[in-house]
Amino acid sequence: MKQETGGSLTIARLSGDRPHASAKVHRERPTWQRSLHNAIRSRNELLQFVGLPVDQAPETDFRVLVTREFAGRMRKQDPDDPLLKQMLPDAAESDHVEGFTSNPVGDDAARVAPGLLHKYAGRALIITTGACAVHCRYCFRRDYPYIETSDRSHKYRDAVEAVAADSSIDEVILSGGDPLTLTDHAMAKLLTKIESVDHVSRLRIHSRIPIVLPSRITRSLIHRLQRSRLSVWWVVHINHPAELDETTLKALSSLVKAGFPVLNQSVLLRGINDNVDTLAELSTRLINAQVMPYYLHQLDRVHGAAHFEVAEDTGLALVAKLRERLPGYAVPQYVREIAGEASKTPIA
Repeated sequence: MKQETGGSLTIARLSGDRPHASAKVHRERPTWQRSLHNAIRSRNELLQFVGLPVDQAPETDFRVLVTREFAGRMRKQDPDDPLLKQMLPDAAESDHVEGFTSNPVGDDAARVAPGLLHKYAGRALIITTGACAVHCRYCFRRDYPYIETSDRSHKYRDAVEAVAADSSIDEVILSGGDPLTLTDHAMAKLLTKIESVDHVSRLRIHSRIPIVLPSRITRSLIHRLQRSRLSVWWVVHINHPAELDETTLKALSSLVKAGFPVLNQSVLLRGINDNVDTLAELSTRLINAQVMPYYLHQLDRVHGAAHFEVAEDTGLALVAKLRERLPGYAVPQYVREIAGEASKTPIA
């Protein structure tokens, strides 16, 4: 998410507190909201946290945001740490590279109502919020116009009404931003609206938060989802095995034990996971946690992320090696998203 284009939601708005809430109210916030409030929010703060020299590089429009839980898994004093490289701005982000745009996956053309995208048959995606718990530097929605297209001022009314008007839609996807920056109360209200549409039978939640802010997976959230008449599926986002620590695995386990299918999407990123040992370890740790490796995405060509791109030939060779090492269900499908196509496009 890009803060200047609409993702800049204050912590007060995220939590539902008044902007000038008292210190007592602040202390009573759930653990996950306190953690988000205390997130790292500048390049030099992140460098200091990992024990690297600060510098005079200017802050970019797409500002730094990293939870301390995620930053705590980074190796100290290592500029090549794969988690750090996902979060630390790079000078290459200012390069103008042909083929890299602000709308690489066709979100603009797929918008059918405020906050609602309809790209694929039977599925519609609600942009729940512009807020995230981390700003991944390769984010394909880093320039998404959240303010202009957000439906939050109408409590998602227009988006849900558009879903209700199209009986071909039987699955709603919650995305963003990150839908889990909504409070349990806000999430429950949205869920109730979606449940009121008779022809919707499935809910899919796309979130990086179980990984970067695992305390957000609360009992009340799980219990509300378990009570839903909808079949609830989770899609999380993990790129490297170092992202999985005890707290993350506990959060994922709570979803699995609650009966929800959990799938993982990764992005193939140069210098981060573009080797077979890393990808094999990630898939192995995922299946051991009963999380299905789902997609390995070719990088969406958003401007500012060209330095992360891995050649498709390299990706194909990596997937072939994974097939030699792992059972078939542990090998993610290698895909890319092409604007205007009717589905993700398999590469392998």
